[in-house]
Amino acid sequence: MGGISIWQLLIIALIIVLLFGTKKLRTLGGDLGSAVKGFKKAISDDEAAPAAKKESDNNDADFEQKKIADEKRPADQTTTSQKDKEQV
Repeated sequence: MGGISIWQLLIIALIIVLLFGTKKLRTLGGDLGSAVKGFKKAISDDEAAPAAKKESDNNDADFEQKKIADEKRPADQTTTSQKDKEQV
């Protein structure tokens, strides 16, 4: 008594088809299928990634921190570049 019968499921499916149309449902199904496929691929890539990550840890680039004083320009260069921008 508490379950959904096959007839109730068919009526619900008919109402959904009437509301959205078959074309929209077809594209929705295709999008859902490609999303599931991409999810499965990402999961399988994550399982293979830890072995590759261990190898790539030694190949990381060494970045040195720059000082703010090194990045500042002398006053002469900033005024000429501002003048060039004004002329354009």
